[in-house]
Amino acid sequence: MPMPPPPDLASLSIADAARLVAERKLPPVDQWNPSHCGDSEMRIARDGTWFHQGSPIGRKEMVRLFSTVLRREADGRHVLVTPAEKLDIAVEDAPFVAVELKREGAGRDARLAFRLNTGELVVAGQAHPLRFAAKDDGPHPYLLVRGRLEALVARSVFYELAEIALAEGHQPPGVWSDGAFFPFEGDQ
Repeated sequence: MPMPPPPDLASLSIADAARLVAERKLPPVDQWNPSHCGDSEMRIARDGTWFHQGSPIGRKEMVRLFSTVLRREADGRHVLVTPAEKLDIAVEDAPFVAVELKREGAGRDARLAFRLNTGELVVAGQAHPLRFAAKDDGPHPYLLVRGRLEALVARSVFYELAEIALAEGHQPPGVWSDGAFFPFEGDQ
């Protein structure tokens, strides 16, 4: 059975996006504990491109499907997991990239929804915080997607967040979403 196409964030209200997120059924990968079986020979590049044996996976539906059985272990390793097997997958930075932003409201009443490169929607808030990692080439924003899995916020989307923060003038600079404030101060 093919996966339904991802929703179009631009055509949804944030409430609709939040409802779709709540209704989404994902495999219970956190409940599966099969034996480790080896390496998947797969890699997720920093830009969100998935590779198998060095070649990009061109079918978006396959990437979306694999992303539903992705898990980050407590030790930081990423694995693809089913009830029967667990395979390592190399991840250069974060397994997802937040590629689109939609904002409703302002200040404390703002809600920010993100569309990931896989089509998945995430509304930033207490359950899905934004964090800003300080790195040599500047801040790198991340959004918690689920479990321990994060999305790197694309540079263009980060610029949108920065514009919001500058316009609202918070000290320290940051953004509100769903009742939570996310300062741009980086962790170390």
